[in-house]
Amino acid sequence: MCRIVIAMEPVRSQMLIDIGCISGRQLSALNQAKGVMILTSKENLVILITGASSGIGKAAAEALARKGHRVYGTSRQPKTSPSLDVLNGDASPGFLKMLRLDVCDDASAEAAVDFVMKAEGRLDVLINNAGFGIAGPIEETSVEEAYSQLNTNFLGLVRMCRQAIPIMRSQKNGLIVNIGSVAGLFSIPFQSMYSVSKYAIEAYTEALRIEVKPFGIRAVVIEPGDTKTGFTNARNICRAAGNSTYGERFARSIRKMEKDEQNGPGPEVVVKAVMGVLNKKNPPVRVTVGFDYKVLVFLKRLLPSRLVEYILSKMYA
Repeated sequence: MCRIVIAMEPVRSQMLIDIGCISGRQLSALNQAKGVMILTSKENLVILITGASSGIGKAAAEALARKGHRVYGTSRQPKTSPSLDVLNGDASPGFLKMLRLDVCDDASAEAAVDFVMKAEGRLDVLINNAGFGIAGPIEETSVEEAYSQLNTNFLGLVRMCRQAIPIMRSQKNGLIVNIGSVAGLFSIPFQSMYSVSKYAIEAYTEALRIEVKPFGIRAVVIEPGDTKTGFTNARNICRAAGNSTYGERFARSIRKMEKDEQNGPGPEVVVKAVMGVLNKKNPPVRVTVGFDYKVLVFLKRLLPSRLVEYILSKMYA
């Protein structure tokens, strides 16, 4: 359900109209009309989430649909299955529809957002989750591999925001949730390019919040720690690392990463963090997921940089 607020000039009074079923085109036309503002109900948001075919993205998309939200998940190769199909069941308005999207392609990003707008007439929440990891020594990671990491994890997010922000600005309302990582606060040796991409999301979100706040748009970065998902098995190793100069140190670092991830909590802890910011009028700049990681982030602010470097080197190098 939505509410329409109509500002009546010149007396500036307001008329509240509750509406039920209305087409996306009708909502879009109303939203563009002068003096008309669409206010979305907390119970039925239109949400677009990238990277929703597995891991955190899939768990979030399905949980949000079951909460009654109208969810559009994306993947480069979307598949329809009982768990990734319409979830509305009985009388619940919630559903999950999968769309094809390559966040590395401008036209694909535009097409995905256009599809949602034609179907719904609005976009309440954008969750930028698409991403992957590259591991390897800095010296042995090619520029091509580094660009691939940044193109998906960071520039893909930029492409999606460029499509969503004008819509949210015209609505005078919207939320952008960027999935970052604790690795965007602690630069992990032999996973430097992944950390670079997540550090970039931190800086981007901080600036974004300030720029779009006057238009009623909110933004927040969620920072998961080690999480048990398919991310571990999907990690790419840079090509030159097959005969690495860094040998056992690199291999030991990878084993440590994989062990921590596989022993970490499931994606539901990240989903809970996303749910927690969904309807906040003024969400925090960042939400670190997990008590242990909150402590680590706090300690980083207090400890000398050389000590933090020493601890990381003992853990990963």
